[in-house]
Amino acid sequence: MDKHLNTDEQQEIYIEFKELVNMTASSLEKWLKTDESKKVGWDSGDGESVGHKSGEKIVSLLYKNKGELQQADYLHMQKVVGYIKRHSAQKPSGDVANSNWNYSLKNWGHDYSKK
Repeated sequence: MDKHLNTDEQQEIYIEFKELVNMTASSLEKWLKTDESKKVGWDSGDGESVGHKSGEKIVSLLYKNKGELQQADYLHMQKVVGYIKRHSAQKPSGDVANSNWNYSLKNWGHDYSKK
């Protein structure tokens, strides 16, 4: 059974999503077209990574007004928030600018260099 989020949960997820996804829809779209974006992440079984597919969903979410968001949108936003938090906590030492770690985060809409 799909989880149903109440209004308070949706609001909390919305706020966190807006804080953690710090790339615009257009900058994320542009990023997802790069070779760097396509070379990282776990293959979802069809040659495209889970993160890359998520990035495409995030772009569509960023283009929606809050009132247009559906239950499935909030569930994906919750997944995105969880991923960004977990992945950020695993930051490797040294320069991460050109690392797979950074590229994966960007696929999920978070540009680490924007603090």
